[in-house]
Amino acid sequence: MDRQDEPMVRRSQLSNGIRVVTETLPSLPSVAIGLWVENGSRHERPDQAGISHFLEHLFFKGTERRTAAQIAEEADAVGAVLNAFTGKEHTCYYAKVLREHLALVQDLLSDIFLHSLFAPEEIERERSVVLQEILQVEDTPDDYVHDLFALRYWPNHPLSFPVCGTVETVSRFRQQDFREFVDARYQPDRIVVAAAGNVRHEEILEWVERDFGHLGGRSVHVDGVPPRPACGVHYVEKSLEQVHLCLGTPGISQMAQERYAGYLLNTALGGGMSSRLFQEIRERRGRAYSVYSFLSSYSDAGYLGIYVGTSPEWVAEVVDIILAELERLKREGLKAEELQRVKNQLKGNLLLGMETSDNRMSRIAKNELFFGRNVPASELVARIEATTNDEIIDLAQRLFDSSAMAVALLGDMRGQPLPALGGST
Repeated sequence: MDRQDEPMVRRSQLSNGIRVVTETLPSLPSVAIGLWVENGSRHERPDQAGISHFLEHLFFKGTERRTAAQIAEEADAVGAVLNAFTGKEHTCYYAKVLREHLALVQDLLSDIFLHSLFAPEEIERERSVVLQEILQVEDTPDDYVHDLFALRYWPNHPLSFPVCGTVETVSRFRQQDFREFVDARYQPDRIVVAAAGNVRHEEILEWVERDFGHLGGRSVHVDGVPPRPACGVHYVEKSLEQVHLCLGTPGISQMAQERYAGYLLNTALGGGMSSRLFQEIRERRGRAYSVYSFLSSYSDAGYLGIYVGTSPEWVAEVVDIILAELERLKREGLKAEELQRVKNQLKGNLLLGMETSDNRMSRIAKNELFFGRNVPASELVARIEATTNDEIIDLAQRLFDSSAMAVALLGDMRGQPLPALGGST
């Protein structure tokens, strides 16, 4: 992609600290807007675990002007998407709508963000919903094993806490807890407003200045240090037909210089149907239906994870395959044609993902949050293309350290040997 072909990304900052980033795409029929708050489960004390996620739910449960039903009805009446999500380091409230209904979703977002009531009766109703969400994760082993891995790999660190919290913590939250948390964390210096699609920068800036320009104050600083990995084999017995395993090694942060080598390494290892682990574990040996690798990257830490669901008697074999593949990457990296293939795969995924306004909005917001600038697609493509096999080998040798590796197993391993990684069980 040529830089001259890229849409213009513009940035402004209000006097109170709110940052506004936009990307104008006149050919699209839609606009996506996100109110991003630099707050997530990482910023919670242990007794607050899950409050960010619970709070995100409550923003849609009634304001001074609208009931929860009216919020949903007004969005549905124009075919808008109005939703939110909470992560480890960020929370986002967003809307996607046809251009002609932009003013409506701007009003909806302003209303829920500024005038939500957090009424006690709504808190009680939503508490039941959040508790069911927690239980649903625990009943979904291929999701739950990821939570178990994080809790054991980064013990006692807030990055390891489940975003939804626990039954114990969620059961305790009261209206005052939510109000105090908003006052502490939802301040202008932690807010980014991002918009992409058929919209002008000036009209988004005018809206933000009008509705949010009066906000003042600074967020409460939360000390954060990177987590330290705890190696070993962690087994949680549960009566299941399969064993769900998540094996992890140290990874890279969102801002690491080696991130492009990391993207390519992960793609080659388990990033698709042509990846090494998919081909070896599923296609050649038939030992699993689902197998993939992933990068969990945060502002100052990360891990590379590998998930496999397999039969108990095949767990040791699957782990041996994974460890052998990691060792091969440390020795050899990727052959020339494989490296070019994963470069093309990564570039294709990147550019195809930029076809929608909501993906574009998310991308420019994250660039602002992590880098404080727009990172053009042309720069990403160039950096991917320039990555060498020597860089991939160097990264693999640094990350794939058996003394900092762990595996979490969820299922019934009775009668089967646990895999050995050199750590405690």
